[in-house]
Amino acid sequence: MNKWLRVALSAASLGLAVTLIVFLPRIVGGLTGKHVSWTEIGALFGRIDWGTVLLMAVVWLASLIAYSHVLTSSLPGLSHAQGLTLNAAGSAVSNLLPFGGAAGVALTFAMTKGWGFPVRSVVVLTLVSGIWNTLFRFILPAVGILALVASGQAMSPAVSRAGWVGGVSILVLVTVVAAALYWDRAAAVLGRALDTMIKLLPHRFRPAEHAASEALNRLRADTAGVVRTRWAGLSGGMVLFLGFQWLIMVLCLQATDSYPGLAQSIAVFALSRVLTTALITPSGAGIMEGGVAALLITFGQPAGGATAAALLFGFWTYTIEIPWGGLALGGWAILRKRGNSLPTEAERAPTM
Repeated sequence: MNKWLRVALSAASLGLAVTLIVFLPRIVGGLTGKHVSWTEIGALFGRIDWGTVLLMAVVWLASLIAYSHVLTSSLPGLSHAQGLTLNAAGSAVSNLLPFGGAAGVALTFAMTKGWGFPVRSVVVLTLVSGIWNTLFRFILPAVGILALVASGQAMSPAVSRAGWVGGVSILVLVTVVAAALYWDRAAAVLGRALDTMIKLLPHRFRPAEHAASEALNRLRADTAGVVRTRWAGLSGGMVLFLGFQWLIMVLCLQATDSYPGLAQSIAVFALSRVLTTALITPSGAGIMEGGVAALLITFGQPAGGATAAALLFGFWTYTIEIPWGGLALGGWAILRKRGNSLPTEAERAPTM
């Protein structure tokens, strides 16, 4: 894609996100029929004490530390400090750009290369962490539905069926991919299926025969060792990361007098994580807040408090990651520059 076109699309996407936030009270009012104003939202923000803000900051930092375990488990030899830096810088890029995932991956390769990791290991890092993120991101909706059903929350049968179908479909897809990574026979079967599908493409677009199965086998071989020996660290890191993020949401809900209950808060959190995949704005900014506020109002919470909670949660899971990531990226760049400017062994050797 042309560089200037990417710049234009990025500017348009960021502009749309800002517009959605600015007009969020009107949007929520239009969706729910409830009156919401910035004056009411500002008054709720003003009531939040510094102790609550400090607690939110501590939980936010804990969530970052938890996710660093996912990265260190995906890339043996990566320190937790490097994992924190990698996550912060990648999140900042992803939060500023639509389709920012590709830029985040490119930044990951640049940073890990500077730390001395081979490209092959970084490919495994990207693949394994991506699989675990996908797995847990789409498990969340099923967890939210189960929590609501267990709580006795009234739900539309159509909504419930749609949720179950979507959740099960994603889980089946993830299971197929996981099986292909774990077992040689499953990888071979899936590879042959991909080869069959590729034969349906026009000849000029086809890769070499059996390329799909061979590539899948290579990926499986590279990742199987990491997955088999480090699945506990990967899963534990994701559970803690999402658990701390849910706790941030609970704190936001309680601070704005809009806590709907345990099961409902889990459902709202699950929806928020799904809405962050909306590609029209970076990390679904503006869209996530509107969806969270609307669902909270559906659960009987006051419109002003629901909107304030959604904005506050968006700050802790999106906005603050941009300056934080900028600091991490700046620190990495400075240290890298200093490292490159250090004399080599040959330059330090005394001259005769």
